[in-house]
Amino acid sequence: MKIGVVMGSTSDWGVMSGATAILEQFGIEYEKKVLSAHRTPAQLEEWASGARERGVAAIIAGAGGAAHLAGVVAAFTTLPVIGVPIKSRSLEGLDSLLSMVQMPSGIPVATVGIDGAKNAALLAIAMLSITDGQMMAKLDEFRAEQAEKVLEAEI
Repeated sequence: MKIGVVMGSTSDWGVMSGATAILEQFGIEYEKKVLSAHRTPAQLEEWASGARERGVAAIIAGAGGAAHLAGVVAAFTTLPVIGVPIKSRSLEGLDSLLSMVQMPSGIPVATVGIDGAKNAALLAIAMLSITDGQMMAKLDEFRAEQAEKVLEAEI
């Protein structure tokens, strides 16, 4: 299984690269793409609707501004879609966040915090771990390491 990572613009890579870094850390295969809900809707539909057949288990979609990307992806697949609202110049990402969390009933998008691509990857990993014991063990180890770092911290 692999994770799909899609962003609306190359300018989103600075945030979305955090997701791919986490996926690489866990040894999870991924495919990444730049597709726009507004500028390349036909190509986005083709990519999203064919994801399951390509072995994709979940999709992480990051966009700023109107941030319709995650919702449009969710309209074309029943795979879990995790939205990453990306900080925008005008409203600091609040516009992106609200666009993603206010999906109509029946087309859900799980949404992380603004610029939260790393958490999106960890959420996708948690989803995979439901049926993958090795992945669950890696996630448990990751969490234990995080806890250890906190406990070792000195002031």
